[in-house]
Amino acid sequence: MAGALFEAGCRWFLLREKDLPLHERMTLCSVIAKSATQFKATLLISGDKRMGTGAGIGGVHVPGRLDPADFLALLGPEKLVGYSAHSLADIRYAEARSADYVTLSPIFPSKSKPGYGPQIGLNCLRSIAQSTNLPVIALGGVSIENARECLEAGAAGIAVMGDVMRADDPAALFRALNEQVRGG
Repeated sequence: MAGALFEAGCRWFLLREKDLPLHERMTLCSVIAKSATQFKATLLISGDKRMGTGAGIGGVHVPGRLDPADFLALLGPEKLVGYSAHSLADIRYAEARSADYVTLSPIFPSKSKPGYGPQIGLNCLRSIAQSTNLPVIALGGVSIENARECLEAGAAGIAVMGDVMRADDPAALFRALNEQVRGG
C-alpha cells in the first residue's frame, strides 16, 4: 500500500506498527523506506529509536508519553522528530524539547477511535496553530470532507489514517483527497 500511496503523490508516511516482532517491523520498514526514497517521500517511524536510525528513515514520531529530546540526541539534526499533542500545553512541551513538528488530535470525532477526545475542533486548531512556530499537523477524524478546512484553519498539513487504511483503493482515495485539498 505505501508504494501505491507514494506513486499517487503522498510525501509523508508514518509507519505505526506496534504488533509485529522487531525483526519483521525492520523488514517492513526497509521495504517502505526503499519505496519512499524512490519517490522522494519522507518515512517516519512511530516511537521506536531502534528503527529511526535506519537508512531511508526521515525521522521518528514520538508518542506523548516520551521525550522528543531523547530521540533528537540519538537521531541527530538531520532526522525529524515529531510529537503527539492534544493541547496547547503539549505543544509548549514539544517546543521546549525541540520537536520539529506536532500532530494535534483529535480535531474531529474519529471512526478509528470512537469516543476518543474531547475533540479540538477547527476554532481551537486555528488558535493553537497561530500560537506556535511549530508546524501543526491536524489528526483525528480528518477526511476528504474536512481536510481543506483544517488547512484553512492554519494546519501545516493533515494526517488521514483510518479512511486510507479502510479504503478499497487507498491510492485513489489519496488522489481524491489531494485534489480536494488543492481545490480541484
